[in-house]
Amino acid sequence: MMTLRQLAAEPPTIPTRVGWYLADLGEAKGKYELFTRQSPQKLKVLREHALIESAVSSNRIEGVEVDQSRVATLMFGKPALRDRDEEEVRGYRDALKLIHESGAKLPISEATIKKLHKLCRGDIWDAGRYKEKDVDIIQTYADGRSRVRFKSLAAQKTPTAVAEMVELWQRGIVEKWIHPLALVAALNLDFLCIHPFRDGNGRVSRLLFLLGCYHCGLEVGRYISLERIIEDNKERYYEVLEQSSQRWHDGKHDPWPTMNFLLFVLTQACKEFEERVGRFKSPRGEKTAMVEAAIQRQTGEFGVSDLQHECPGVGVDLIRKVLKRLRGSRVACLGRGHAAKWKILGN
Repeated sequence: MMTLRQLAAEPPTIPTRVGWYLADLGEAKGKYELFTRQSPQKLKVLREHALIESAVSSNRIEGVEVDQSRVATLMFGKPALRDRDEEEVRGYRDALKLIHESGAKLPISEATIKKLHKLCRGDIWDAGRYKEKDVDIIQTYADGRSRVRFKSLAAQKTPTAVAEMVELWQRGIVEKWIHPLALVAALNLDFLCIHPFRDGNGRVSRLLFLLGCYHCGLEVGRYISLERIIEDNKERYYEVLEQSSQRWHDGKHDPWPTMNFLLFVLTQACKEFEERVGRFKSPRGEKTAMVEAAIQRQTGEFGVSDLQHECPGVGVDLIRKVLKRLRGSRVACLGRGHAAKWKILGN
C-alpha cells in the first residue's frame, strides 16, 4: 500500500516515458473497440490462444511446467489430472475464465484476491489464506548461492495492509489521483511487496493486473496474453521489481521502474492485437454480416459514412450494396445521391 499512499499524498510527477505509454494506450483503446465489433468468429482463435498462453506462461515463470501435448486438453477438456503442476495450470485457467466472464463486475476486493489465489493454487492446504509466517523473497543462483531479494511485509501486518491497499485503490479510482492504468500498475507493485500468501503471489499479481485492466475498460488481455509478454521479458520484470521494492517499507521507494514496465506490457499487447487482427482474412460473408449488424444498431437517421466508421476495413461499395438489398424491407432511403440519409423502418 506504500505506493498508493505516495500517490494519495501528493500529485505525482509522471515520467516522460510513462506519459507516452499512456497516450499510446488511449489511442490503442479506441482501435481495440473498433476491431472487436468484427465477427466473433474472427476473434475466437485469439481468445482461445491467449487463454492457453496465459495459463502456461504465468505458471512457467514460477517454475511450474506441464507436458505441451497435454496443454490443449487441460485448457478445454476434462481429463484426469496427472500431477500437482497440471492442477495449478488448470486452476489458473479457471481464475482466468472467472475474470474474462465477469469483467469489471468482479470487484477488486480482499474476497476476490483470496478467491483468485484459491483457484490458481488448487487443493493445497492454505489456498485462499494469508501467510501465517513471514516469507522473504529469495533469489537462487545456478551455482547454489542464494540471497534475500526483498523482505516482504510481516505476516501479522498482512490482513491490515491488504485491506488498506484495496481501500486506497477504490479511493484512487474515484478521486482520480492519476491515470487509472497507472493506478493498476501501482496496485500490482504494492500487492507484490505485501506478498500476502505463502506461495502463488506472482500468479495472483498477474491475475489482479488483468482484472484491474478490465476495471479501466482495457480488455486486450482477453485476446493477447499479458503473462506471455511478461515471461518474454522475465529478466527485466525481476530487475524492475527489485528496483521499485527498495525502501518500500519506508514509503521512500521509486515505483516508476515497475509501473513503467507494466505499461510497456500493455502497449505491446495492444500492438500485437492490432497486428494479429490485421492478418486475419475475413470469412466469406463476414463483412456483409458486419454491415447488417451496424445498420441494426442505428437509432436515428444515418449515412454511409456512419456505417464506415463502425465497420473498419469494409468498402463503400459493399455498404451501398447491403443498403440497396435491405431497402424497402428493413431500411428506407430519405433522399437521393451518395450523401442521402437512411433510417431503419419502424424507427
